[in-house]
Amino acid sequence: MKELLTSDDLSELDSVQVTEPQETQTYHKCNEPPGHLLSSQNGSFMAFFKRNAFVVFSVTAVALGTGLGFALRHINMSARDITYLTFPGELLMRMLQMTVLPLIISSLITGMSSVDSKVYGRIGLRAFSYYMVTTLIAVFTGIALAVIIQPGNSSRNTSVSSSGKVEAVQSVDAFLDLIRNMVPSNLVEACLRKVRSAKAMVCFYIYTATYLHLPSFNIWLYSIPMPGSSDGVNILGLLVFSVAFGLILGSMETQGKPLRDFFDCLNKAILHLVNIVVWYSPVGILFLLAGQILKMTDTAEIGRELTMYTLTVITGLLIHSLFTLPLIYFVVTQKNPFRFMSSLLPALTTAFGTSSSSATLPVTLRCMEENHSMDKQVTRFMLPTGATMNMDGAALYEAVAALFIAQIHNMDFNVGQIIVLSLIVTAASTGAAGIPQAGMVFMVIVLSSAGLPTEDISLLMMVDWILDRLRTAINVLGDCIGVGVVHHLSRHELQSSRPAEESPMEESFQLCAS
Repeated sequence: MKELLTSDDLSELDSVQVTEPQETQTYHKCNEPPGHLLSSQNGSFMAFFKRNAFVVFSVTAVALGTGLGFALRHINMSARDITYLTFPGELLMRMLQMTVLPLIISSLITGMSSVDSKVYGRIGLRAFSYYMVTTLIAVFTGIALAVIIQPGNSSRNTSVSSSGKVEAVQSVDAFLDLIRNMVPSNLVEACLRKVRSAKAMVCFYIYTATYLHLPSFNIWLYSIPMPGSSDGVNILGLLVFSVAFGLILGSMETQGKPLRDFFDCLNKAILHLVNIVVWYSPVGILFLLAGQILKMTDTAEIGRELTMYTLTVITGLLIHSLFTLPLIYFVVTQKNPFRFMSSLLPALTTAFGTSSSSATLPVTLRCMEENHSMDKQVTRFMLPTGATMNMDGAALYEAVAALFIAQIHNMDFNVGQIIVLSLIVTAASTGAAGIPQAGMVFMVIVLSSAGLPTEDISLLMMVDWILDRLRTAINVLGDCIGVGVVHHLSRHELQSSRPAEESPMEESFQLCAS
């Protein structure tokens, strides 16, 4: 006998979706109007443009600025006219300098206060040790390449007007200035001035009496380094204070929560402001670049130096990514680093495409947790922290860029000043935000702290659109290598904590089975 269908069965039948045969689907696709295809193509083009709008605007601004500069070279513009031309670029530099101080203070205090030593313990200590070691190695790799290759020096005379040579101060005095700047006596003064030793001439008069009672004077002149001050923000002192303040704030637990929330909100607000400034940057770069080209006396030589600068940065990034980081991973884990790196291609390509460590974070988490089965205690702590603190590629880039601009202006750095530069670059890259073109903001910090002209950033922006993507990929690679290293070193702690976490799941499974 035939069974009657109930109302429930009928409702189930209504919910069933009938799939058309493949031939029918193909027929419908072939018979779609061409307007529908054009609209879908336009939609995909608009989506691509929205994802890469900033890159398109930056490249367009570089091309227009270069063309405008070469077109106006035949007019023989005066210095006043060039100043008027570069006024939009001057506004860009002033806006960047305006956001530097609150950005680096809020980001460092927020990052340091979020570290809970009681929760992470040895894992956190190993993670921060790895961050500091790899960042310092990247900085000294960039400094060594810039000193050896000399991308900003050539056989020509100075083609760019120099702002003056750095006053020769001995390495010991420069090191003492470093310590003095790390401990500012006044935080308000540190926002305006920094300590810098200068040679002072001291005159000694010695009176002597002779046998004939005729007095005589002996005069000695000595050059003694005296601690003084110079205009500029004492970034190093503010960095040290922010790190110490953030660590103390993080140790206060619930008592420090209102202040932690304040700095976290301040950091987010400053990042929104930086995004607005960054979107204005193509306009400023256009006029800054045109003005720099008008000031050049030998444009071909500057082009060659920019090419050497780009090759120096790329060489440093290749050394750090294909030698330094794999060597650290191999020494610690005794495993093949390139096999480990081969499964990170989705994260690296996303980092190259988006030029943002923070935007790549979901893909990086999936690669580490699914492809490498890394413990979530390590990945969920290290990867978000590394997206803002571990900037190996940015540190290497900033070190090379600072020495490149110094070489263009014939400014010689001694050993003490190079050490100071390396510490400033390390601290600045540690507090860098993982957003596109944030390196441009922190490049202002490095140049101003080293006494270098900040307007030369426009020269770097001619090639920064590609270098920014490369160094972002290196940043993400460094984060992933760090997770692998710390996971291997912390395997015993992770195994001891895993049974306690899995016991409630096992009990629930047994209850369900019974």
